[in-house]
Formats: sequence, structure tokens, C-alpha cells
Amino acid sequence: MDSKGKTTILKPVFYPSVVVIFMLVAFAMFAPDSAGEMFSSVKNFIAQKFGWLYMLSVGIFTFFILFLAVSPYGRFKLGPDHSKPAYTNASWFAMLFSAGMGIGLMFWGVAEPVMHYAAPPVGDKESIESAKLAMQITFFHWGLHAWSIYAIVGIVLAYFSFRHGLPLSVRSALYPLIGDQIHGKIGHTIDTVAVLGTIFGVATSLGFGVLQINSGINYLFDIPVGIGVQVTLIAVITAIATVSVVLGLDGGIKKISELNLYLAGALLFFVLLAGPTFLLLSTFVENIGAYLSNVVFMTFNQYAYEDTPWMGWWTLFYWAWWIAWAPFVGMFIARISRGRTIREFVFGVLFVPVGFTFLWMTVFGNSALDSIMNDGFTALSSAVSADVSTALFKFLEHFPFSGITSVLAVILVVTFFVTSSDSGSLVVDTIASGGKENNAVWQRVFWAVLEGVVAAALLIAGGLGALQSASITIALPFAVIMLIATWGLYRALHLEAERYESLQHHMNAGRHGKISGTWQARLSRLVEFPTFDQAKKFVDEDVIKAMQIVKDELNTHYWNVDIIHNKEGSFATFRAEHSGDMDFIYEVRIRRYDTPTFAFPESINPLKQQKKYARAEVYLHDGSKAYDIYGYEVDVIATDIIDQFEKHRHFLHTTAGLNPVIPID
Repeated sequence: MDSKGKTTILKPVFYPSVVVIFMLVAFAMFAPDSAGEMFSSVKNFIAQKFGWLYMLSVGIFTFFILFLAVSPYGRFKLGPDHSKPAYTNASWFAMLFSAGMGIGLMFWGVAEPVMHYAAPPVGDKESIESAKLAMQITFFHWGLHAWSIYAIVGIVLAYFSFRHGLPLSVRSALYPLIGDQIHGKIGHTIDTVAVLGTIFGVATSLGFGVLQINSGINYLFDIPVGIGVQVTLIAVITAIATVSVVLGLDGGIKKISELNLYLAGALLFFVLLAGPTFLLLSTFVENIGAYLSNVVFMTFNQYAYEDTPWMGWWTLFYWAWWIAWAPFVGMFIARISRGRTIREFVFGVLFVPVGFTFLWMTVFGNSALDSIMNDGFTALSSAVSADVSTALFKFLEHFPFSGITSVLAVILVVTFFVTSSDSGSLVVDTIASGGKENNAVWQRVFWAVLEGVVAAALLIAGGLGALQSASITIALPFAVIMLIATWGLYRALHLEAERYESLQHHMNAGRHGKISGTWQARLSRLVEFPTFDQAKKFVDEDVIKAMQIVKDELNTHYWNVDIIHNKEGSFATFRAEHSGDMDFIYEVRIRRYDTPTFAFPESINPLKQQKKYARAEVYLHDGSKAYDIYGYEVDVIATDIIDQFEKHRHFLHTTAGLNPVIPID
């Protein structure tokens, strides 16, 4: 249903997803040992035989995303050229961070550096070199590569959906390969896999996350660690997430994400100031240098000569887990990034979260290592080895006001899980509805509750590990899908760049000679600020007449031309069909603007009564061209249509050797 009660679920995706979820959950519940053994075997097989594919794929994703940031393709918008971002930078960054990795930093910020310090992949353990290596590895696992995986999916979905009218769904990533078949069985299957990966990923993270919350409230309030408490915690988190998802993206998720960022910043700066501040600042700089110096080697290093299982336990696990989460996080990032340029998207998605992540890992990781190496706080290392979920709270014991900071940490873990759950529910609802947004509230509630039920059921049965292995197994085929989508995106951007260049450089005498009319007519247009009604009358009469003239002429040459005159929407659209190629679209829309103070001489409009004026702006298929044709005579408008049509034909000529890979709305 939509918000008015009409059904919007896509049955070929919704029902198979629900059935498979219940089947796998039942298997993991009633035969947890068998399920765990089966999925672990598959996971180990993939790690041994296809680890190279994970490493190579993630390397390709990272370098391609960085290439987009500095290439001319970065100027294109994720949406029409005239579109603007829906969220401020602060809100955008907060939602990126909360949905992407916020909860992971709480869980692993202390634990991972300590674990690599105590058990490095190579070299002596518990040494200065192992401490340096521990921070390099931690940066590597949580740095550019992880966010590049999310960014690839996000940018592919946002580009094809917002700029070219495809559904905001994972199936759209394969349009360059299979074309309109994305709307059939293949597309349904891809979206079903995406739903399964998202539900299993969020549910298993929720299940494991309550272990950390339980450890925190056990430390704070001596509440026992047990299944009953953990199931209650899942119910509470699910209830909060359900309320948030009912409130929607702006009313719930955005506000909680902003709260997360403020709380996380407060905890971060407390540890920075209460800990060895100047050492942390020094290690932050050194850690970044070591990361940048070794990032290429680490990207492709598999420790093949050392014959160690370490890669399967750590790096390959991380890459598979990020890829498994990519449909969820990538689509969420796409949904909140409409209107941004590709360059802005890449810098925002990559460098802002990564910069915060590096600072977080340095402050918590190096503080933990310093307390072990220089303060003799070896109990922290023992606590991490015994139970990773207690690492953060054991670490905070080393600081003043540990009770207050531990309460803050528990609140942060809960709110990060809430944002993961509600954003996951929003994404799954969109996928299961064929890319439709603003669906019925009950659909979002259904997915939010299902995540909690799955997590609780498997926590009771001991099947969370099996489902986590199943989620990671899904990452292998999805990595292949992402590689195909990356190639398709490159082809689409290359084609659009060709079109952009042809429109910029292909000029003709007609435009220079007639479009502006006489100098008196040009001057009249420059000093005129028409009202909306005047601009509307111009579109309804002159523009439509010019379009009809061109249509009649093209009809004599057997062209199929449609004219859409939307009086309520105040626009007129001229569309010439190119069978098998990109159609030509010329649209004139009325847009209102604030009347500038210099618009009228004081003697004519002393009270500044006209607050708004209107422009009749030209739009092509990729958005506004930012020029106004109000006041042009009919034959001049017809000339402009033909000018743009000629440019479009020139673009088709220059790209004749390229197969079109993008649709037009």
C-alpha cells in the first residue's frame, strides 16, 4: 500500500524474500549446528579459493571511485542538472556515518588494534612494530576501501535512478548488461538477493550488538548477562527503530543520526583530552602516513607466502561483510544524495567519514595500546581476548568519570543500532516495492519488526553465527554484480561526456543569426520581468505554436513527434522519437524567482509590489539548460528547437560507435 492505502509491494520480490527468510531462519533455529557447519564450510571454501577475487574487486572499486573524483565525469549530477541536494552537508554526513559504520567503530575501536597487537599476521607480537602494524591494518580495514564499496553501489543506483529514470533498486545496477530485462525475472532475483543480504546483515549485527549492550549494562548496573536480557534489548531497540521508521527519513532517521554524531563527537573528544593528547595527535599523523605509504601493497597483499589463515579471519571477512552490506548502505546513501555532483558525492562519501573514522581509531586504538604498553594495563588485553563485547567498557575504566562515559557509550551503541535498523527497513521496503518510495507505513513496520524477530529467534537458538556466514556467502555473487555495474557506469558516463562535448562545441549559424532577434528586442527582454501569468500565457500560446510548427514539418519527413501541454504544471514538452536511440526532448517550464531590487526604476514600481517574476526556461533530457526564452517570437522559438535538435543529432553521430547504455525517462 501507499500512504493512502494502495498496495505497492512487488510480489515477485516480496513473497520469495519472506519465504526464504523464514526457511533459513527455521533451519538455523532448529539445526544450528548443521547450519553453522554448512555455511562455515562454504565461507571457508570461498575464502580459500576466491580470496583473490575479493581483494582484486575491492582494489578496482577503490581506484575507480578515486578516478571519478578527479575525472571530468565528476561534474555530472546525480539527478537533473537543475536539481539541488535535499539535505544540508551536516545532516548528510550524519546519516552517512550512522548508517555506514558507526556501530562498528563502537565495537571494534578498542578491540581490533589490541587484537592485532597481540596476534599480528607476521612478526613479533606485543612489540612496537606490532603496534604500528596493528594501526595500519585497522586503518586499512576501515578506510577508503570499505567506503569505496558502499560508494560504488550508491553512485550507480543514484545515477541510473535519479538521472535516467530507472527504479531506485539494486536491479538497476545491471541495466548496462541486460537492459529492459531488469524488469523481469532476472531483476526480481537480484532484488530478492539484496533483500536477503540486508535483512540477514542487519539482523545478525543486531543480535551480536546486544551482546555489547548487555556487557555495558552489566558493567554499569550489574544486570546479568543472559538470553532473557538480550531478547528484551532487541525488543526495545526494534520498538525505537519502528517508531523512527514510521516517522520517516526526515522525521526519524535524520534526527537520530544527527544525535549520534553529536554524542560520538563528545565521547571522542573526552578520550582525546583525558588521554595522552599529544601522543594521540602525533600517532594520528604517523598512522595516516603509514596508511598512505602502504595502501597499494596492502590492497593486493594476501599473505600467500606466509601460508596463514589470518586473511580469512580478518581482511577477507571484512571485504565480504562490507560487500554483503553494500546493497543496504549503498541504496541508503543513494537515496539521501540526490542532486549532488559525482565529485561532491565521492568526496563526501569517502573522505569525510574516513577522516572521522581514522581519528576515532587513533584516539581509541592508540589510547588502548598506550595503556597496555606504557601503563601496564594488561587486563585490557586479557578482557579483549576473553570477550570482545566488553573491550570498550573495560577501556573506559582507565579514564575518569568511567560511569558517565560508559552510560554514554551504551546510549551510542543503542542509537547506532536504531539507525542501522530503521534505515535498513526503509531500504528493504523500497527494494521490495520495485523502487517505489513513500510506501505504506505498515510495510516499513513489517520489515523493522522482522529484523528484530529474526535476531531474537537466532540468538535464542544459537544460530547467529550460521546466518552471518550465510550473509558473507552472498557477497561473492554480489561482488561480480558490482564489477559489472562499475563497467556499465563507466560506459554510461563516457557516453554522457561525449554528448556534453558535442553540445558544447557544435554550433551553427542559425543560433547566432536569429535566436536573439533585433537589438531592440534583446534590450526589451533584458529589462522585462514578467509575472507568472504572463509567462504561462507565453508558453500556452507562443511556445505551443512553435512546437506545433516544427512537429508538422518533421511529420512530413515521417518523424514521430509528441507534444505534451501540461497547463496545470505550466510546461510544454516536445519529444521526437529516435527508434533504437536516445529520443530528443525539448521542454519549456515556467520557474519563479525573487524579483531583484534593480528590476524596475523607482518611478515605475516605487513600492516594490512585484515580489516574484517568472522565466520560461528550456530543459533537455538531462535537466535545465538555464536560459530563458520568454519574449522570443514564434519563429525564433522554432529555430531554437531546431538548433537543439541539430546538436542532438550531432551527438548521436559522434557516439554512433558506442552502444547506448542509459535509458531516457
